Amino acid sequence: MAESTATAAPLAGITVLDLSRALAGPFATALLADMGAAVIKVESIKGGDSTRSWPPFENEHSLYFDSTNRGKSSLALDFYSPEGQRLLRQLALEADVLVENFRPGVLGDIGLDPAGLRAEKPDLIIASVSGFGTTGPLSQAAGLDQVAQGMSGLMSITGPDSENLYRVGVPLIDMYAGVFIAFGIASALAGRERNGAGMEVSTSLLESALAISSFQGQRYLSTGEVPVPQGNNHPVLSPYGVFKTADIPIIIAVGNDKQWRQLCELVGDPGLVDEREYVTGRDRTIHRDALTARLEGLLAVRPGTEWVQMFRAAGIPTGPIYNYREVFHDPQVQALDMVRHVSRHDGSPLPLLRGPLSINGEGTPIRKAPPALGGDTRRVLEGLRLSEEQITGLLEAGVVREALVPQDVPL
Repeated sequence: MAESTATAAPLAGITVLDLSRALAGPFATALLADMGAAVIKVESIKGGDSTRSWPPFENEHSLYFDSTNRGKSSLALDFYSPEGQRLLRQLALEADVLVENFRPGVLGDIGLDPAGLRAEKPDLIIASVSGFGTTGPLSQAAGLDQVAQGMSGLMSITGPDSENLYRVGVPLIDMYAGVFIAFGIASALAGRERNGAGMEVSTSLLESALAISSFQGQRYLSTGEVPVPQGNNHPVLSPYGVFKTADIPIIIAVGNDKQWRQLCELVGDPGLVDEREYVTGRDRTIHRDALTARLEGLLAVRPGTEWVQMFRAAGIPTGPIYNYREVFHDPQVQALDMVRHVSRHDGSPLPLLRGPLSINGEGTPIRKAPPALGGDTRRVLEGLRLSEEQITGLLEAGVVREALVPQDVPL
């Protein structure tokens, strides 16, 4: 019988000290929490993670923050007080992993110089995400997602044409950087199992954005050709993109000659396969505009949902373009059980997307609702073996802060 995700969690027993904020670092540590790591999110006593003040809001709760901080505990602390830095250092030396996304050098400013930490704790893994990397003329510059989208070339190929360049509709580079640094951490943990040594792993928004350039970046490197936007068409395959039907647009993705022949049969024009302009995949891409017009004329005789059913039955990748209301009502999305229901510290209900991985066929659980600022301060300090008198003193001195949790809400 397969183990449940609760017992099979591969990072159970690993403690992560999360000093990151905004999105890239928190997305990474949410993925680590999904895998069973105990994540202690240390936030500034002065308002916490900046995303706590970012819309959209549900009452006083930032849904931006909630979306990437599942499974964590929150300690609110003064990063620049001597006593706060002493606590930070103690937490770092008792953790397996430290994650941060300050500008290079800031970690040392708060008493956590990486070389010093690893000299004292050689098996500590320190993971960093920056805007532009640790070297070069922009190493000290602040960077955010859309800046990386623009500088990496991603925006230059996104949009209807070269005069109208678009950002991707979510902070894609932040999230990719989070995935990459989480992979780096998991790899470092695996390496530590073999040799007992920690290491420093890092990435940046710019490096992450360049890494996903795929064949578009390679096209320039190998041929000198500068890619341009293709709107909703695939840049090198055809027919592959958005097509009008009798009512709604649908996505059709023909990836090989077999699927091309099946498509021509289903739309009622089998002779299209043999027309000189459309024989090969390269031909179809060269004559994309004419082919799209031909296909849309044929697709106009049926509603989009009927075409989707027919094409799927034939093994041709296809689907509708959903808004988010339609997404969460789709039977396939519901079958994946991606939406879980948790309660915040104040008892308010929160439907929340789980992480995208499954273990032994079971989706990873949400182990803890997104925390209130300082919601776990007392418990974290107790874990450092501080007495009740010491904790009270730190609270009264303003070194740490704890959230007030309603007494009638179960913890």
